Amino acid sequence: MMEEFLQLETRIVEVLKSIYDPEIPVNVYDLGLIYDVRVDENQAVTITMTLTAPNCPVADDILLSVKQNVEAIEEVKSVNIHLVFDPPWSKAMMTEEALLELGLL
Repeated sequence: MMEEFLQLETRIVEVLKSIYDPEIPVNVYDLGLIYDVRVDENQAVTITMTLTAPNCPVADDILLSVKQNVEAIEEVKSVNIHLVFDPPWSKAMMTEEALLELGLL
C-alpha cells in the first residue's frame, strides 16, 4: 500500500512539472511554488502551494491548471488546493534546474 502511495505521489510530481507559470518559462514545481503534496487513504490529494506574489495576475489560471491536471490522474479521487503565502515565495525556493534555466546561476 505504501508503495502505491509513493508511486502516485511521484506521478503527481511529474504532472506538476508539466505545468508552467505563463509568465515565467519554468514549471510550478521547480519554481518552488509547491510546498507539499499529500495523498490520503481515499486517494484524495491535498496540495499546499503558493504564488510568486499574492497579486499574481495569472493566479486563477495556475490554480485551475494544477487542479485539473492532477485530477486527470486516474487514481486521484479529488484534489484540494491549499493556497498559502507564508512562508512567502522567494527565488531561494527554486530548484537548481530552474535557476539555470533562468540564467540565475
